Amino acid sequence: MLAEYLPTLLFLIVAGGIGVALLVVGQVLGPRRPTVEKLAPYECGFEAFEDARMQFDVRYYLIAIQFIIFDLEIIFIVPWTLVYAELGARSLVTMGLFVGMLLLGFVYVWKKGALEWE
Repeated sequence: MLAEYLPTLLFLIVAGGIGVALLVVGQVLGPRRPTVEKLAPYECGFEAFEDARMQFDVRYYLIAIQFIIFDLEIIFIVPWTLVYAELGARSLVTMGLFVGMLLLGFVYVWKKGALEWE
């Protein structure tokens, strides 16, 4: 049974070896000419002007959570559509409830104004 995993193990070893070899070759043969400009912090074309520990608006997190939720929704819906005919009408009701709850969450975030940018 373990012989079936041998090609996968071999692939992982070769891929890991190539990755490590490229890093080593780049480190050994790559140019090293550090200057003040190269070592300076760079962010969006200008010097960083605020503390790195500044607070973000909660809307960034709400958008990120929405993205994750809708991404997970796609992950659940696509396989469900492939086997819908075998599952029957009960699965349609279950998926309708699932999508409905996600839609309620989206409407809640929308009504709270989290999608409005100033």
